[in-house]
Amino acid sequence: GDKVVAGTMATDNAVRIRVEATGGDTALAGIQRMVADAQESSSRAQALADRAAALLFWFALISALITAVVWTIIGSPDDVVVRTVTVLVIACPHALGLAIPLVIAISSERAAKSGVLIKDRMALERMRTIDVVLFDKTGTLTEGAHAVTGVAPVPGTSEGHLLALAAAAEADSEHPVARAIVAAAAAHPEASRRPLRATGFTAASGRGVWATVDGAEILVGGPNMLREFNLTTPAELTDTTSAWTGRGAGVLHIVRDGQIIGAVAVEDKIRPESRAAVKALQDRGVKVAMITGDAQQVAQAVGQDLGIDEVFAEVLPQDKDTKVTQLQERGLSVAMVGDGVNDAPALTRADVGIAIGAGTDVAMESAGVVLASDDPRAVLSMIELSQASYRKMIQNLIWASGYNILAVPLAAGVLAPIGFVLSPAVGAILMSASTIVVALNAQLLRRIDLEPAHLAPTDGKEEHSGSISPVTVTD
Repeated sequence: GDKVVAGTMATDNAVRIRVEATGGDTALAGIQRMVADAQESSSRAQALADRAAALLFWFALISALITAVVWTIIGSPDDVVVRTVTVLVIACPHALGLAIPLVIAISSERAAKSGVLIKDRMALERMRTIDVVLFDKTGTLTEGAHAVTGVAPVPGTSEGHLLALAAAAEADSEHPVARAIVAAAAAHPEASRRPLRATGFTAASGRGVWATVDGAEILVGGPNMLREFNLTTPAELTDTTSAWTGRGAGVLHIVRDGQIIGAVAVEDKIRPESRAAVKALQDRGVKVAMITGDAQQVAQAVGQDLGIDEVFAEVLPQDKDTKVTQLQERGLSVAMVGDGVNDAPALTRADVGIAIGAGTDVAMESAGVVLASDDPRAVLSMIELSQASYRKMIQNLIWASGYNILAVPLAAGVLAPIGFVLSPAVGAILMSASTIVVALNAQLLRRIDLEPAHLAPTDGKEEHSGSISPVTVTD
């Protein structure tokens, strides 16, 4: 009964799918409509251009009438016709009419090609004024999947051997934690060189797994398993496991023939791109905040790791939009980035709502912008595109309006006493030239690099060393 959009992975069984949408009803067709609607939607700059075009009409009409009256008094009938026609030709608002729509079309196209689908033009225009970007943690700044972040063997056991035993015991399990342990062993030089095989696999929900590896009984599990077998953490592991627990990590112990031989920490892995995204935003004067329903110690650990300015922890789903309101009440313009159903109210409340394309339909419907990828660096690309497109709009408006202010008096013949006049043919050329200048200026948007790859991901944490202010955690 579940709805499938695209790209579902079946790990162990077959899936039968019934096609319910074709042609214009597909998800791809919906994305195409989003882009088309964005290109057709207006913005503040477009409204300004419309008002300027209306004023230009009256400016051209009044200038033509004044020109006709003046040349009737001081010139011949031929002069009246030539001067008046030249004024009307030069004042034709072609450039002003193209100034904004060209920028809108090109910026929407550039955004779509870089994986940013703009549903609302106003959202893109507001991105240049954003003061703080509020990221949902799980699935946005983090991968939303478990990963092994620490390995602690007892003396006499190596990390590689411990991982190899744990991976062998977990190999037949489809649990996300088991997949994380198997992946960690495959990536470890020693454990990957000597993969082990297990027999007699048994799993117990909420406790762990049992298996026989190299003739020894291996158990991998959490606190419930330790209590069931009356096991206590060895003193040499206590400090390490306590530190893991303190930052909110899950701790699994590995037991061999009734003795604990080590432990591993499992956490929601931070995306390597997140550090680059946070740092790049802060370098541009944009604050970064994070919101999550996780416990304070988990949120604080992620916030300090990424160097985030403010963290809202232990926030209930229905209260996320309240936190957005609190930021706005402090005079901040807020962009919210999320992917879940419970993010939808906050996405709507924010000045700009940005949904992760891999998220839910509800989140994408509530947002003004949809990121086709789950790379948080795309938010920075949006800010850069917003600033660039707004700059091009203003430049085009200034050129299109300023050109008329200077050219119309010349067309009217203000310099005729010194022998300088413009013919209608020259006026037509100047009018066409102004349109070409506006079009070429808009085309310069294609030179902007919106690919997040130009912000290299950082796997290390040394870039933040000694430079992070204490993170503020709010429950």
